[in-house]
Amino acid sequence: MAGIKEIRTKIKSVQSTSKITKAMEMVAASKMRKAQDRMRAGRPYATKVREIAAHLMQANPEYSHPYMQERSEIKAVGVILVTTDKGLCGGLNTNISRLTLARLKEFEQQGIKVQFTAFGSKGAGMLTRIKANLVSQEVGLGDAPNLERLIGALKVQLDDFVEGKIDAVYVATSRFVNTMRQEPSFIRLLPLPSGLKDPFQAGADESAQEVKSQYGWDYIYEPDAQSVIDDLLLRYIEGVVYQAVAENMASEQSARMVAMKAASDNAKKVIGDLKLVYNKTRQAAITKEISEIVGGAAAV
Repeated sequence: MAGIKEIRTKIKSVQSTSKITKAMEMVAASKMRKAQDRMRAGRPYATKVREIAAHLMQANPEYSHPYMQERSEIKAVGVILVTTDKGLCGGLNTNISRLTLARLKEFEQQGIKVQFTAFGSKGAGMLTRIKANLVSQEVGLGDAPNLERLIGALKVQLDDFVEGKIDAVYVATSRFVNTMRQEPSFIRLLPLPSGLKDPFQAGADESAQEVKSQYGWDYIYEPDAQSVIDDLLLRYIEGVVYQAVAENMASEQSARMVAMKAASDNAKKVIGDLKLVYNKTRQAAITKEISEIVGGAAAV
């Protein structure tokens, strides 16, 4: 009977785990809808800022913002790694970390130095373990992105780019495609591409869509064109990073919901298998007891 008690204990344990994963699945589904709404709400803002900035630069071709200037030689780059603060979201963090490490290896083979900014504790922990050059980080972002918390860590990379310490800045994040699919993306943030291509349209600079204008634009500036373009491009950079974090949060909740559903389904399967073993073991024990009783009665 000891075997029956052990199986019964295992069944209760798996049932308890199944209740937890089912609850986490429902919570993730609720948060996923909110995260997707925030992600989609941020896209029109980034699109409009990108269009206006592109039009302003077309109207003022004589002014080249530092964010737009290509460097003749790439000696050092900055990478902003966006991950989650919590686990239990399938291979989301693993995929983006694997892509980031692959790009890091490519940079090192070319003799390019890399400095990192981490948004999310999982990425910060990974970079710390490999002893990467982590210049800034922001963890504990919660369920909703907060631009005020992102600006401080982001400014370290922007200042280094303007001062010439690094020659390019990249963003590594998980791009939300749909509930079942999240793609790891490595996007070039600085220098900004000509025409201000949409980095999230196709997930890569090479195939991103470029803002094109069919009309000539004549603006009235206050105080002047340079100040307006400077502020607008800074807001655009902040908007891209905010969108990257929002995309990652939507991907996180979707991946967690799918992972918890898979865990709940597996728990049901394990419970079914354990119950089958339990019934067979119990039946064998009862048959043995009956045989012993019959044998004892026959001996008497």
